[in-house]
Amino acid sequence: MSDIARPDSDFVVNFQIDQRPVRGRAVRMGADSLSPILQRHDYPRHLARILGEAVTLAAMVGASLKFEGRILVQAEGDGPVSMLVGEYRTDGGVRGYAKFDADRWAHLEKVNKGAAPHMPQLFGPTGRLALILIQDDPSIAPYQGIVPLEKGTLSECAEDYFAQSEQVPSRIKLAVAELDRKGEKPIWVSGGMMVQRIAGDENRGDTAEVWREAEALFGTLSDAELVDPDLAVPDLLFRLFHEQGVRMEDRVGLVDSCTCNEERLIATLSSMPDDALREMVEPDGTLAIDCQFCARHYSVPIEKVTDPVS
Repeated sequence: MSDIARPDSDFVVNFQIDQRPVRGRAVRMGADSLSPILQRHDYPRHLARILGEAVTLAAMVGASLKFEGRILVQAEGDGPVSMLVGEYRTDGGVRGYAKFDADRWAHLEKVNKGAAPHMPQLFGPTGRLALILIQDDPSIAPYQGIVPLEKGTLSECAEDYFAQSEQVPSRIKLAVAELDRKGEKPIWVSGGMMVQRIAGDENRGDTAEVWREAEALFGTLSDAELVDPDLAVPDLLFRLFHEQGVRMEDRVGLVDSCTCNEERLIATLSSMPDDALREMVEPDGTLAIDCQFCARHYSVPIEKVTDPVS
C-alpha cells in the first residue's frame, strides 16, 4: 500500500450495474474529511476506527437522499461507549464524535488483549443503531429507524437496518485504516461500498438469481481494496463487476465541516432554565462551551443569553 494519499478520496458516488437490477454506492474518505475528525479527538485506536466507519456509513447512505438535509448514524447503549454519531449533510459536510468511559474502555482492551471489540461489547446489551433523517425544512418531522446492535460489526448491523426498516436486501462493507506518510503525520482513510437489490417487476421479472450473483461478487471485496489509495474507485468497480459493466453518477465531494456557531449556541442556551445557566457561569461571567463534534471552544457572555447574573 502506498505511503501517500492520492486524489481519489473524499467523495461519495452512486453507481448502477448495467443491465442488472442492482444499484450501489461507494465512498472514499481521507485528508479532507475523515482524518481531521479522528485526529482532532485522539480517540483510542479501535474506537477511532469504529467512529470512522460510522461517518463513512453516513456519507454512503446519505448519498441517496432526495431532499436537502442530513442523516445521522447514531449508536448508543450502556457499554463502555455510550454514544457514537456520524453525520452527513447534503452539502457534502461530514462530522462525528464518540462518548466513552475511559476506565471501562481500558478494561475492555485488557479483556480483548488488543483485539478489536464487537458491537455488543462496545454498547452493551441495550445497544441500538438509529439512522435519523432530518430535512432542512423545519415543518417536516425527522424520520428515525432503529435496530438492535446484535451483530459483530457496524456493517452487519447496518445490513439488519435495511432488511428490517427499509425491507431492501443490502450488502455493506466498511474499512478504516491509518496510513503512514514519509515525513508527515499518519492519515486516517476509509472506504465503503454497498449494493442493493432492486425489486422485480413486469419488465425485470424475478431478480433473485441476479442478486445472488451480485452478492457473490461483492463478497470478494476486501478491506485492503476499500482503503487502498492506489486503487481508484472506478478500477475497483471494474475489478468486481467488469463482466456486467458499471455506470457511475457524478461524485459528491466530502469535507470535514461542523455546523456549530455562536448564534445557534445562544439559541440553545436560551432555552435552558436560569438556575442551570447560573451553575455554568465562569468566574469571568461567561459560559464556556466546547462543541462535541469539532472541539471548537465558545466563551459566551451571560448577558447574551439571559439577564446578567447578579
